[in-house]
Amino acid sequence: MKSPNIPLNDIAPLVEIHDYSLYYFSALVLIITALAAASIFAIIKQVRKRKISIRKEKLNALRAVAFSDPKHAAYTISEIGRVFASDNERTYKAYQNLFDRLEPYKYAPRVEMIDEETIGYYRLYLEMIDA
Repeated sequence: MKSPNIPLNDIAPLVEIHDYSLYYFSALVLIITALAAASIFAIIKQVRKRKISIRKEKLNALRAVAFSDPKHAAYTISEIGRVFASDNERTYKAYQNLFDRLEPYKYAPRVEMIDEETIGYYRLYLEMIDA
């Protein structure tokens, strides 16, 4: 059977359809990337903020050292002071000087009260850390 050559009036010609899916996908990728970058920066900021607060806690603990027990005070100052020794060359030298002055108070079975000169070096070290 041969089909007759009849013009079709019911069928519309092909129409070009614009495809915007590539633009939508690109916008979605940019938005997700921006949100991920913002969340990463927020996490980094929180970590840095926490690091500073740990430093403040250590500084407050160093300030609160009681000299009534000289052996315990010498160990505490040596332990906590080490945290701030790596700030710069000046604090490192001050820490080493303070550490050397506190050494006789650590290892003897009975120790005298810490002398005023060593306490002065301790206060100077605290001022260096605060600056």
